Amino acid sequence: MTLNEIRARLQAAIPGCQVDLVVNGSPSAHNSLLIDRQHGLEAARVLRGLELDYCSNVTAVDWPERVQTDKIKTKQVFDGVEKEIEQTVKTTIPGCLEVVYHLFSMAKKEGPVVVRMRTGNRTDDVTLPSLTPVWRSAEFQEREAFDLYGIVFDGHPDLRRILMWEGFTDYPMRKDYVPPPDDDLEILGER
Repeated sequence: MTLNEIRARLQAAIPGCQVDLVVNGSPSAHNSLLIDRQHGLEAARVLRGLELDYCSNVTAVDWPERVQTDKIKTKQVFDGVEKEIEQTVKTTIPGCLEVVYHLFSMAKKEGPVVVRMRTGNRTDDVTLPSLTPVWRSAEFQEREAFDLYGIVFDGHPDLRRILMWEGFTDYPMRKDYVPPPDDDLEILGER
């Protein structure tokens, strides 16, 4: 089944579900589906029903706020003469955290189907639905994304740190993370 067919099935099964095809221009060409977080758990159940029964990998990506610059050509009339003008348009793209799931069908021996979900931002709107109720193999990997990126998985059965110690207050995989000096880490580790 192609990603477009899966996308159509998700949209037909879940009214209002936003599913976008994300094209990957790299040599791997593993395109993916970006699913809105409001329908993430419901979409996971539909995907499981399509025999995508194994979640092999869950990872996260930090997308800081960035400015995208595009050049747009427009036609304008000056003194009765039409001229093509090139303008530079800058667009601010807000930052977010993204979780990426790699799904396989063991029965059909197909995959991966790559599924993504994004948080509202990188600061205070960082909640996504846990997909652990659908794929048990996502449990520890969602905990890792919580621990290292600060993504809160709503409905996770045991959401707590898995790599960093309790009391560690930052998220070391975020792009703006600044590690403390080594001597501060030794003091923190002794507590």
